[in-house]
Amino acid sequence: MSTSTGAPKYVVTGGGGYFGFRLACTLLKESCRVLLFDVRPPSEKLPEGVDFVHGDVRDFAQVEKVLKGVDCVFHIASYGMSGREQLSKNLIKEVNVQGTENVLRACVALGVKRLVYTSTFNVVFGGQVIENGNETLPYLPLHLLPDHYSRTKSLAEMQVLRANGSPLTNGHGVLRTCALRPAGIYGPGEQRHLPRIVEYIEKGLFGFVYGDPDSLVEFVHVDNLVSAHILAAKALTEKAAGQAYFISDGRPVNNFEFFRPLVEGLGYTFPKLRLPISLVYFFAFLTEMIHSAVGHFYNFQPLLTRTEVYKTGVTHYFSIEKARAELGYKPREYDLREVVEWFRSRGHGRKPASLIKKLILDVALFVVIFAVILSFLPVVGQ
Repeated sequence: MSTSTGAPKYVVTGGGGYFGFRLACTLLKESCRVLLFDVRPPSEKLPEGVDFVHGDVRDFAQVEKVLKGVDCVFHIASYGMSGREQLSKNLIKEVNVQGTENVLRACVALGVKRLVYTSTFNVVFGGQVIENGNETLPYLPLHLLPDHYSRTKSLAEMQVLRANGSPLTNGHGVLRTCALRPAGIYGPGEQRHLPRIVEYIEKGLFGFVYGDPDSLVEFVHVDNLVSAHILAAKALTEKAAGQAYFISDGRPVNNFEFFRPLVEGLGYTFPKLRLPISLVYFFAFLTEMIHSAVGHFYNFQPLLTRTEVYKTGVTHYFSIEKARAELGYKPREYDLREVVEWFRSRGHGRKPASLIKKLILDVALFVVIFAVILSFLPVVGQ
């Protein structure tokens, strides 16, 4: 089904977020009409040809209304990926599972033929070492997944892939679905992870690293992820239907070394202290326990959750060969230079004043130490 102008029409659930907005802007360049559906509008001005519809995937009537006359849905909306959001179990289930059920049900009822679901590495990863894994890996049993976000995303992905081939109510074909499992997303303007990291750096909380220095994880630049989604939508008429794909930049790297250019690019010293991952995991466990006790009246942001410790400190990376072969996915190479410039352009980074202050403190400390040493020396002439 297409619009009266003949241009294909796409809906992006969760389109008010960083990735959804970036996806919409790229779709627009391909002469598509795009509707962003979210509980919050994008932080940037909407370009002409992109419309925002306020709504909640938990409300079937709202979902049904926005999907009328749509060619393809990019179902990105989710909740509970990181930080204190991971601890809101009821909301996580409502958005991730019930919301996905609503989207699938509306697609079948309204004759929407294609759905691309944004899943996660977490459906197969629960803290165990995975090296160059691929899509033949089974779903990790739900009780082995360390957080509710991972469990609900796993359930939702299974729903999406089971729905592939469902007859459409209008009798015009079937629903074709696929799932993309991205690594951690980065890029200039990313709103979820990078600001939190920069906040820790600037507050002096990024004072240690942890885990094996040879541990490897993966990341995906936002534009590579956009490319993968558009390629998947095009491939849904052929090989991609009913399939899952791991999506990353294809360059495994130590999590902390990946962020070194950000730390040093903002003028800070990269930490030398390395802690055992078991100690950090125990600290995260205690933090979560405290949050469960006081979170209903003081919803503080945990420094780390247990899942975040696993995701950043334990080796897990995956082959993108299936995406290359079946989607034509060709990730471009990026680094953090544009991210550093984005933060610097917004006033972040160590200021000269703070460097002078540190120099004064260092000199004062040296004078104190020197004075203490002199006090132990014998006095000449006595």
